[in-house]
Amino acid sequence: MKDISDSDLRTNIPLASARPDGRCTPVRVGNVEVGGNAVVVIAGPCAVENDIQVLDIARAVKAAGAAMLRGGAFKPLTFPYRNERMYELGEVGLQYLRAAGDATGLPIVTEVVDVRLVDMVGRYADVVQVGARNMQNVPLLEEVGRVGKPVLLKRHFGASLRDWLGAAEYILHRGNERVILCERGIVAPHTHAPTSRFIVDIQAIPAVREYSHLPVLVDPSHSTFRRRYVAPIARAAIAAGADGLILDVHPDPERAAVDPLQALDYAAFGELMRELRGISSVMGRKL
Repeated sequence: MKDISDSDLRTNIPLASARPDGRCTPVRVGNVEVGGNAVVVIAGPCAVENDIQVLDIARAVKAAGAAMLRGGAFKPLTFPYRNERMYELGEVGLQYLRAAGDATGLPIVTEVVDVRLVDMVGRYADVVQVGARNMQNVPLLEEVGRVGKPVLLKRHFGASLRDWLGAAEYILHRGNERVILCERGIVAPHTHAPTSRFIVDIQAIPAVREYSHLPVLVDPSHSTFRRRYVAPIARAAIAAGADGLILDVHPDPERAAVDPLQALDYAAFGELMRELRGISSVMGRKL
């Protein structure tokens, strides 16, 4: 079943369902409010490579207007094989992220991939991310509900809105009221290219508004996997009413340790941020 029924709203997702006044419930992360009047951009490397890299990126994205720093210390990959260029730093990467966040004043967002790592990630992160692959990992959802940090919940590429809000309900049910949804692309049989892995469901943005009070972001980087599509999708997401974006940024994208095909360099990110300020203004919001 894909459709959300009135019964679902009353009994299955009462905590995630829309408020009577239709307003979004903002999630505060330090001095940043997600779901308020400001569009929030989270930016940084897909994978943390070293301390110098992540600090340099943090300074660059902050200068361009990003409100939070993202970075992967633990990286779930499609295949198990890693090499000298494709790796994860684990807790050391979390330490580098935390240092870069402290140095720039940017809250940090990073993914937890294992229920055994929730407490560790929670010690360093300002926002704990649950990736698309783990959207219905119930033990993990319950643990991040317990850890007491805001949670960024990405939509699985095969999940309906009903599934997605059901996953959020697990976190809310454990007492964590600070949940941010993130559209990350879905599988579609017919789209612009037969090799496309995912397609961004822009319609999910107003649908979330209709059925839920939770703020919603869009990830144009992982949903397109193509650098040339990131900016157009980012612009469309903000025009459709998304509360913000999460973007991959790297000083030399083609040499990125993970996902080199999608990251924006500093110049492209700066130009996109200038464009997004204009769109946000038209939408009656600020960036």
